[in-house]
Amino acid sequence: MMETRSAKRKKYWVEGENGIDRISDLPDVVLHHILFFLPIKTIAQTSVLSKRWRSLWSSFPDLDFTSVNPIGVSSTNIDQSSDEKRTFSSKPMDFINQVLALRDKHSDLRILRVRASLSFSRLNGLIRLAIRQNVQELDVEVATNDYFNFPRSVITSETLRVFKLRSRSPGFRLPPPPVMKAGFQCLQSLSLSLVYLSSQPSLLDLFTDSSFPRLKKLSLDNCFGLKNLKVSCLGLEDLTLENCYQLHGLDVSGPKLKRLRVACCFGPYCDKSWVKINAPSLRIMVWENNPITRTSCFENLSLVHEASIGFFVSENVSVARLQSVSSLISGISHAHCITLESRCIEKWNKDLWATPSSEEEQFWESQTQSLNSFLNHLSVVKMHGFLECENEVSLAKFLLKHGKALQEMTICSGHNNYRDSLRRQKIRSQMMGFSRASSNAKITFL
Repeated sequence: MMETRSAKRKKYWVEGENGIDRISDLPDVVLHHILFFLPIKTIAQTSVLSKRWRSLWSSFPDLDFTSVNPIGVSSTNIDQSSDEKRTFSSKPMDFINQVLALRDKHSDLRILRVRASLSFSRLNGLIRLAIRQNVQELDVEVATNDYFNFPRSVITSETLRVFKLRSRSPGFRLPPPPVMKAGFQCLQSLSLSLVYLSSQPSLLDLFTDSSFPRLKKLSLDNCFGLKNLKVSCLGLEDLTLENCYQLHGLDVSGPKLKRLRVACCFGPYCDKSWVKINAPSLRIMVWENNPITRTSCFENLSLVHEASIGFFVSENVSVARLQSVSSLISGISHAHCITLESRCIEKWNKDLWATPSSEEEQFWESQTQSLNSFLNHLSVVKMHGFLECENEVSLAKFLLKHGKALQEMTICSGHNNYRDSLRRQKIRSQMMGFSRASSNAKITFL
């Protein structure tokens, strides 16, 4: 009987050129590592080669189903019909459930990654099944037909080390704080996206060392309704907070925190916004596209090596908020590299430079003593999104006047308006004439 072409390929895969199956003799851990780089369906197809490969598939510890069901729904497109979602996710979810159900019950699940449109009941069942198989890393991205509750089965897991839950639409709700605080004793990394917190706008005692004793990495994105947040996990090393537009107050303290990123947070019209950061081990700080808080306190940041600072600046900035900016800059005065970025609402005042000294200039001059250490060490300044607003130019003038070690100031313009090109050239010409504490300081406009 003639062998089919597919049978020949299978035979060659198993026997090789000399009729010896060397691949199958490799240890399970090696073969699992090799298979991990293949799409999940390709890995599943190897199970038909032999009993050996069927055993490898049933015990495969790292299941990444993201290539099976790429979600085509953006987080802002929540109008897709329920029927469309169910039809879109039915077959892939059946495949995922079948794979999990047929796994070797004595083989723990190390990684499970799923991206799908599905109902909450099906999501909950999927997560419970993964928890029963002692999953260590659970990465779930879902679009559901309605808001869903945070899956409680992950809270008490003793094997889960990494948990990522991203809702594409419409979002999910956290359980009451007492329920959340009852678990997560082994969790090391937590990432949550699109959380609705209207019923609990203040999370002041959730992210503590008692609730998350082993947490090293925390990421919160799109937390709607969150107004006050306190993070004080002693072992936390990396904190990211993004798109929390209703935030009023932020308190972060951690002796081991090395990286902090806060972007697009705080309400621009909140009169009582505040921030307090105490991180003696902090090395990298990213503070971008945030409105200036009314008060700020940045303490014990002497080890900061790199800082990127950017504000969304409203048209009228109060003295109190300028003082808040001064507090931030003073806090990172020991940084080796600082990038300043300012996104301003344009203030087209043709007589802007008619007066010899603006209110902003007077304010910065009053901060000379408190910023002395910062000014003595500052060597490179980069300002992105520069729109020639009064507060931007005043800051540049102040840094040039008092930056004794300043070598280079690079100013990257924001959007250009042709009709204002003459005004822009005039301002740049005046800036080139500003006095400089360092004779080596050079100004470059990009």
